[in-house]
Amino acid sequence: MSKIARTTDINHQHQSKKDMKQFLGAFGIALFTAFANALFAFGQKKANTHENPFLFAFYTLLTCCMIFFVLLQFFPKTDVVNYAKINYKWILASAIGYCATFSGFLFLYKSYGTSYYTLYAVLSILTTSILLGIIYFKEEFNIYYLLSSICAIGSIFLFFMAKK
Repeated sequence: MSKIARTTDINHQHQSKKDMKQFLGAFGIALFTAFANALFAFGQKKANTHENPFLFAFYTLLTCCMIFFVLLQFFPKTDVVNYAKINYKWILASAIGYCATFSGFLFLYKSYGTSYYTLYAVLSILTTSILLGIIYFKEEFNIYYLLSSICAIGSIFLFFMAKK
């Protein structure tokens, strides 16, 4: 093997390790978030119903804000007002998204059950990854993303068949 070929092989191995490390990092965070979401769904499903369907979401979000307030104390607090002024449009957009997501979960879990989260998750893959990530933000797209999207669409059909 020539010196150039060995160098190319070493560079490829280094890149493969870097790619795997990046994937495992993302996988770990996604797995943690998935368990956290399951905890959220568990609490929402187990809570008693109330005539005001938004009461649970309100108390959940209020408690979440208190937890975030504690977490904020561990990070720099400089220029927070200016940050809010600069990002108010995106804060508002995300707040509307939070509210709609919490409301959607509330009605989905209470009306249909937590197994219907599968439907939400797959639709979320398509809307967030494809519409937002690839179309709006112009993120990378290749054959594997296309195949995973086709599988996601197929899983909606399979979910429908399972619930039939």
